[in-house]
Amino acid sequence: MTEIRSITAKAKPFIKWVGGKGQLIEQLDAQLPAAFNNWEDVTYIEPFVGGGAMLFYMLQQYPNIRHAVINDVNPDLTTCYRTVRDMPEELINSLMDIQNVYNALLTEEARKDFFLAVRDRYNEKNLDPIENTTKFFFLNRTCFNGLYRVNKKGFFNVPFGKYTNPQICDPATIRKDSELLQRVEILTGDFEATFDYAQGNTLFYFDPPYRPLSDTSSFNDYAKEAFNDDAQIRLKEYCDHIDDAGFQFMLSNSDCKGKNEADNFFDVLYRAYFIERVWASRSINSNPNKRGKLTEILVHNYAATKVQPNVEYAQVELEPIYAAEEV
Repeated sequence: MTEIRSITAKAKPFIKWVGGKGQLIEQLDAQLPAAFNNWEDVTYIEPFVGGGAMLFYMLQQYPNIRHAVINDVNPDLTTCYRTVRDMPEELINSLMDIQNVYNALLTEEARKDFFLAVRDRYNEKNLDPIENTTKFFFLNRTCFNGLYRVNKKGFFNVPFGKYTNPQICDPATIRKDSELLQRVEILTGDFEATFDYAQGNTLFYFDPPYRPLSDTSSFNDYAKEAFNDDAQIRLKEYCDHIDDAGFQFMLSNSDCKGKNEADNFFDVLYRAYFIERVWASRSINSNPNKRGKLTEILVHNYAATKVQPNVEYAQVELEPIYAAEEV
């Protein structure tokens, strides 16, 4: 039975990740370049891989992607990807061990104590890849809301999640993901370093830490370095570099105007490109009354998409965000 599941299973994110694109896959697919199916020897690059929902979808949906490059500034996350790719069986065995120990604990207090002990050990930052990834998976599946958040020292600080029977080890998913990741190069560092890997028919997909819609809505602290408005502007300038080189890109981010009609940050920033607004559900707020649907933006530098959208092309003169000499 296990073998049948492993053969028929589809690759999917092996961790929970805030802002994951699973719910938006169809809308993202529709915004790909119109002729993307016919591109040959495609290089696909994700400079902010996160949970990898788009990555695993693209690798399964488009066999013309011969080479993929993923990157993230979070070294623990990229260690997870390398471990899943290179040591799936060792990881499965380690995850089964910690899952069995955890499930044998009969009280919430005992499970919380175990969780805190694992978190402390994880934060020592001196673990080998198997142990580090095992603890990453465990914390991801047992912490509050599956969040990944670190403090300014880079220490994981999400509290215990009180789940009754979390699945810590999913062997079929790990094996399928490992198979797909064989053709993926994994980088750790700044997003701009990915440019050196672009060649020929290259598509970049950017899913950066989203710009917060309010002072209390930021869930982008998955690395000790903040991704502030200066970083958002630097990312836009990197998109200009990609566009000038003749490569294609698509980018997701929060829709500031959906929250505040006067907030034209992204409409000004990306006014040289095509901006589409899509609906996305938000479910990470601890208050259920604050969950629901909000618009997000998709920006791309090509006019023709797989499904011609009602493209909003930002041609309106707006107050600039930064001085012209800074562009």
